[in-house]
Amino acid sequence: MREEVREEVPDDIRTLVLHAKNGCTDSFGTLYDRYVDLVYRYIYFRVGAHQLAEDLTSETFLRALRRIGDFTWQGRDFGAWLVTIARNLVADHFKSGRYRLEIPTGELIDVPLEGSHIPENAVVTAIINDRVLRAVRDLNPDQQECVVLRFLHGLSLAETALIMGKKSGAIKALQFRAIRTLARALKHDLA
Repeated sequence: MREEVREEVPDDIRTLVLHAKNGCTDSFGTLYDRYVDLVYRYIYFRVGAHQLAEDLTSETFLRALRRIGDFTWQGRDFGAWLVTIARNLVADHFKSGRYRLEIPTGELIDVPLEGSHIPENAVVTAIINDRVLRAVRDLNPDQQECVVLRFLHGLSLAETALIMGKKSGAIKALQFRAIRTLARALKHDLA
């Protein structure tokens, strides 16, 4: 039996969802604005390509718009519901025959060189970020998703458990094993 998790949902989100369920496109647009970055970052990390991440983000919100009438709170945040839709789309993408193992080189490292950034520091940071991301991608799929949800998206244990369909205790154990594996993999690279 799944743990019962109750998250406090701000009244403005509840109101926006209620209006969106009643057909208010402005309310859904506000929800889109609030959650699009979260959904895009989740998808981008999973697929590693800007254009594909944009396409799957759009599809996530199209599906959410079509199914907004079926959304129920059940202790989960609206953002967690959107990430669950995104997770399913990413899984469907990788299962389909359309997935190709190619990443345009322009999308490998997106490091802004604006302001007071020194090019040498940007290169070192990019190399470290690339190595950490490669190490995360070497984790098993559950550990990978746990790390992405917990640390890149800043979701709580409860939110991560809901999205992954596991209990909070299982997420804690998964996170511990993932961090231990990352520490071993990066010991020499980041010393």
